[in-house]
Amino acid sequence: MAHGNTDGQAGHRHGPHDGHNDDHDDHHDHHDDHGHHHGEGHHSHAPKVSRNNERVVLIGLTLTAGFMVAEFIGGWLSGSLALIADAAHMLTDTAALGLAWAAFRFGRMGSDEKRTFGYMRFEVLAGFVNALTLFLLTIWIAYEAFQRLATPEPVLAGPMLVVAILGLLVNIGIFLLLMRGDRDHVTIKGAMLHVIGDLLGSVGAIAAALIIYFTGWTPIDPILSVVMAALILRAAWALLKSAAHILMEGTPSNIEIEALRRYVLDEVPDISDVTHVHVWSITSGRPAATMEISLGEGASAETAAERVKAVLARQYDIRHATVEINWKQKSADCPLEGQA
Repeated sequence: MAHGNTDGQAGHRHGPHDGHNDDHDDHHDHHDDHGHHHGEGHHSHAPKVSRNNERVVLIGLTLTAGFMVAEFIGGWLSGSLALIADAAHMLTDTAALGLAWAAFRFGRMGSDEKRTFGYMRFEVLAGFVNALTLFLLTIWIAYEAFQRLATPEPVLAGPMLVVAILGLLVNIGIFLLLMRGDRDHVTIKGAMLHVIGDLLGSVGAIAAALIIYFTGWTPIDPILSVVMAALILRAAWALLKSAAHILMEGTPSNIEIEALRRYVLDEVPDISDVTHVHVWSITSGRPAATMEISLGEGASAETAAERVKAVLARQYDIRHATVEINWKQKSADCPLEGQA
């Protein structure tokens, strides 16, 4: 990435202390099991929680894949679209959870010369794919539901009810399991949204089975399937926007660039200006920043950049920062003897 190259150039021009970010140590933070934390008030949670995320997602993947087969068979035997739709959702869940598990595995891999941030952003890709599959799922359910409304088919309410209740219990268990992970993670959010869709599908299937059993009105089955599809659209859109924002390297929602610039100037009084500020997320919960500072009268180039990075870590939890020094501005403020 260009951000890393800029940092390296600054270090080459001005020596190891003049605004050069400690890239090796900082990146080591992201992947070392114990991690070294820099700056007061800094709390790193990713290495430990990532392993916990990986464990709960793997268990959820196993449970989802196992019950998916049973629910599809039950839906096919009973003729219930609600069960088949929920089984199809569980199929996408299986793929999404598998992708999420792979994301955490790859995310803990170290960096190399071609991927200087490692594979951490793979987790955001997983969240993006999860959102897209939710959209595709709702389209499929709507299509199948309208087909069923046009040509109703018989539904066996008894078997449908039994399978739907079992599905509800399994989905509740998976949802509670995922809540033990890092719920701020884009990947965990995506997995939880999928499970919520399954929960809604199971509830709809139970309601449809009861109505069909007591009234014989089979159109309720595709109608409730459409309702389930509509309910997950809003959540899918929110997840898609969140993942796309990170992929587009947008500024994290809790950071305002101008406020950050003013705060740094207030906290580090021996710098005269902060310019070219860029803040983005490497992955969910991993903000990074680049900026250029101008030194004030009598300021120490060796300590100014480190003080700025300490402020960013303490106030904004930005642990990967590249701080360059505007030497041209310094030269203009203090011209050499004999210069006009």
